[in-house]
Amino acid sequence: MMRFISLLLGLPLILQAVDVVVTNPAGLEAAIKAAQPGDRIVLREGEWPDTVVKFKGKGTVDAPITLRAKVPGKTIFTGASALRIGGEYLIVEGLWFQDPNPSVGDTLEFRIDSKTLASNCRLTGCAVTLNSDVGSKEDKESRWVGLYGESNRVDHCLFQGKLTKGTTLVVWLGDKNVGRHVIEENYFGPREKLGKNGGETIRVGDSKTSMQRADCIVRRNLFVKCNGEAECISNKSCSNLYQDNSFVEVSGTLTLRHGNGCTVDGNAFFGNGAKGTGGIRVIGEDHVVKNNYLESLTGDEVRCGITFMMGLPDSPANGYFQVKRARIENNTLVDCEHPILIGLEGDKVPGVPNLPPLDTTFEANRVYCPKAQVVEVRCDLSGITWKDNQLFGKELGIPETAGIEWGHEPTVQKRQPIARDQIGPTWWTE
Repeated sequence: MMRFISLLLGLPLILQAVDVVVTNPAGLEAAIKAAQPGDRIVLREGEWPDTVVKFKGKGTVDAPITLRAKVPGKTIFTGASALRIGGEYLIVEGLWFQDPNPSVGDTLEFRIDSKTLASNCRLTGCAVTLNSDVGSKEDKESRWVGLYGESNRVDHCLFQGKLTKGTTLVVWLGDKNVGRHVIEENYFGPREKLGKNGGETIRVGDSKTSMQRADCIVRRNLFVKCNGEAECISNKSCSNLYQDNSFVEVSGTLTLRHGNGCTVDGNAFFGNGAKGTGGIRVIGEDHVVKNNYLESLTGDEVRCGITFMMGLPDSPANGYFQVKRARIENNTLVDCEHPILIGLEGDKVPGVPNLPPLDTTFEANRVYCPKAQVVEVRCDLSGITWKDNQLFGKELGIPETAGIEWGHEPTVQKRQPIARDQIGPTWWTE
């Protein structure tokens, strides 16, 4: 197939993309160096042991450079293998990283090094899995996916079985790491309890960069038994959207840990009575929690259906900022053991968190939890306004007040989690 080339006379010939089939690491390195916009580098089927791929290039929006498996799911990287993506408009498709070795550090990174970041790049239809017979919780800390740069996308991938300390997928911010990433339609499978911090499934930012606007979207992902720690998703930046995700038997929560101005919209939590299953935890300013569905959750304290933390005066970046101007709207809680907790004090911070939520509105929420106390309060409620809420349970937990219709069973529309066959790699059959 021919490329556009410039003749000596300056007249162009037609440039067409080429498929380059590679069978070994040396051939792969050469193909990456030679790749032009629109090219597709095709990896042979079979095992690729101890292979570190540095996929560097510059495609275009209309002609990205693609690195893909010849047969999706049949190109398997094992041992001390890793992938680094750096450049513009690059796509990685159909690869399987099996039992990654923490000795190489993070398995997949959207950067070659600190100077060569990824932008407008995509990881799609890939998988990272660990067999519990291979890994150990005591192995070196590592992460499976690190998102750097800006405007990258992870979609239709599968991640399951992580044991070691280290978040499964991290969005890194600061310096030239702008954010604006999209994480959607992935399957995050079982992760055992780690027993300490560092067991999150997704973290967006960190305490040092928590006031940075990230504008990331986490949408239509399925989380199943992601039990690494209390924060399944840990938000630590500003202006992110968490939308239409499903959480099934997750012993943890979607936690707005640091940062402001995030939206939690249309997510569904299904505890199925499993131990310690939780919902949404709110800390910080200007968050919107709306249209979420929470059913049969058993968790308490940080793992209640909806938990509001107390603020810490003059809070450091890694502390607890006061809840201000939160909007809790049109959420439905069904058969949860501890539906709503307002005023939980955080621990492991200097000082005493004693600042209650301010200028916060509960509006048009429906609770049907006939065996539970609907609201548990540990702080002053003068900063909270109630409007058009329908609550039903064993007891209300607070004095009846305007804006709460108490004692009448609300009409609730039950939901179902995202079907497994709607997300993740299409080739995955296990």
